[in-house]
Amino acid sequence: MTLPDTPLSPAGADRTFQVDLRGLVDLLSHHLYSSPRVYLRELMQNAVDALTARRRLEPAAPADAFGIRLYADGSVVRVEDDGVGLTEGDVHTFLATIGRSSKRAEKIAEQRADFIGQFGIGLLSCFLVADEIHVLSRSAATPQAPAVEWRGRGDGSYTVRTLPASARPRPGTTVTLTPRADAGEWTRPAQVHALARHFGSLLRHSVTFDDGTGGPGAPVNPEPAPWARTYPTPGARSRALAAYGAEVFGFTPLDTIELDLPAVGLKGIACVLPEAVPAVRRHGHRVHVKGMLLSEQAEEILPEWAFFVRCVVDAESLRPTASRESLYEDDTLAAVRDALAERLRAWIARAAASDPDLLARFLQAHHLAVKSLAVHDDEILRMLLPWLPFETTDGHSTLDEFARTHRTVLVTSSVEEFRQVAAIASAAGLGVVNGGYTYDRELVHRLPEIRPEVSVADLDPATLTAHLDPVDRETELAAAAYLALARDALAVFDCDVALRTFQPASAPALLMDSREARHERTRSQLAREQEGGVWGDILGALRQEAPRAQLILNQLNPLVRTAVSIDEPELARTSAEALYGQAAMLSRRPLSPAESSLINRSFLDLLAHALRKDS
Repeated sequence: MTLPDTPLSPAGADRTFQVDLRGLVDLLSHHLYSSPRVYLRELMQNAVDALTARRRLEPAAPADAFGIRLYADGSVVRVEDDGVGLTEGDVHTFLATIGRSSKRAEKIAEQRADFIGQFGIGLLSCFLVADEIHVLSRSAATPQAPAVEWRGRGDGSYTVRTLPASARPRPGTTVTLTPRADAGEWTRPAQVHALARHFGSLLRHSVTFDDGTGGPGAPVNPEPAPWARTYPTPGARSRALAAYGAEVFGFTPLDTIELDLPAVGLKGIACVLPEAVPAVRRHGHRVHVKGMLLSEQAEEILPEWAFFVRCVVDAESLRPTASRESLYEDDTLAAVRDALAERLRAWIARAAASDPDLLARFLQAHHLAVKSLAVHDDEILRMLLPWLPFETTDGHSTLDEFARTHRTVLVTSSVEEFRQVAAIASAAGLGVVNGGYTYDRELVHRLPEIRPEVSVADLDPATLTAHLDPVDRETELAAAAYLALARDALAVFDCDVALRTFQPASAPALLMDSREARHERTRSQLAREQEGGVWGDILGALRQEAPRAQLILNQLNPLVRTAVSIDEPELARTSAEALYGQAAMLSRRPLSPAESSLINRSFLDLLAHALRKDS
């Protein structure tokens, strides 16, 4: 708080920092707290900590002896507790000094883990919605002490006075705020009640709310956390947890996983999402600390691969950050993250062993999440790799099913490579898996760890062309002139042309060309264009022998048989360009501008030829 002006001190003398309270509150509102609504959470946290300290003084008191009462009627907001209270000395020590916390008192500091927050700095959050804070308190630790009143104002001034015991007959603390006109959004009765339920629904102390209409106080947390209740049957418990997950997250879980880590006092549930989500999209989790809601977006509680669940947990030993809206990254949090990850692995293993229907529904929605886990987790790999779906030349299949009919499994390095060869490889009896999707190629290569009788290899274009039958010598000689014209027409694409026979006969041509080969040809072309310059030297040093693309024409296809018999040079060139363009489009890879131009030109040239012939 701002101190009064003092005379200039002698040179070298110690000076005291002065604190501009308005500037500090502005700092809190813009950089520490996410919203003014946290004022109520801070007041409730202080009340819970006061009740915790009171319970220490009177451990034999009945469980419902102490509670918290909230009141809001539009003109004031009041939070009253039956906690340990404050003496006049406590007020001067803890309320009038910024940053001092009652949790640092000698008798309490040793057991600070039982408390949620820091009283001194938290109370300042009330200045986000009010210009004056009124505190009335009476100490339970010093019963003979009088009641004490503290009034703090936003300009940094405060007053303290003692009052007779009748001003507060019972120990505890009442904090009253008179909201500013611009804070109505956060201090209306309905909003205060909603905020109280939002932050305090899992608190272990009784919390009630009174809106000033004369009715009985409404319970804010009428029931304990759902995992702390007893149920008549396991099925009833499972349904209740699923219903709670649906209420909290807005979706019906595919399944719920109970989380229980006694070492850190953590309990809760993980709700398995019923639909797939992008792997890069991490969901926030709902984390309570000692019953008080800390964050709804705590990503750090689970590892990145666990994006198929959303959690709601209540923990005793996790450490909040200064804003108490996220978790402090320390060894405890790391251990909790690892332990929760192990619970998710155990759930997957249990589903694989005893509930194949649940496993199938889970994998249908979240196979990508499981694949990302299996890449780094040998146990999950052994359990689930045979069950994971992959795109293959036999359609979408599990590796277990695919390995029954293909002892040699070939895997492509890209989606476009798979699409180029799938139909021809299937007709040739080759077993090919699309390895172009995230994690797929790496996982397929690990199949022999699970099925030692199966071998896996990357698909080599030579492997496929070796399964394409050559044409007889007479046919090849007859087509030689056409093939020469076709090679000349496609030289601009560094593409060779060959004639083979393969199934299916409906496929006129197969374009064998990898992404790496195209990149190498592009680099070689740039090196030639930049020859003699600095870039030319760099690209030349990187240059390798660029592999050529290969257009394989299918002699079994009627269109190809007609094309290779064309004796008109220009028409032969145009037909070769059209066959190249059709094969490139069937690969479903991005076309270069030159390829798009070739497709358009060859189509128009063939159309013009057909029209001239008809006329």
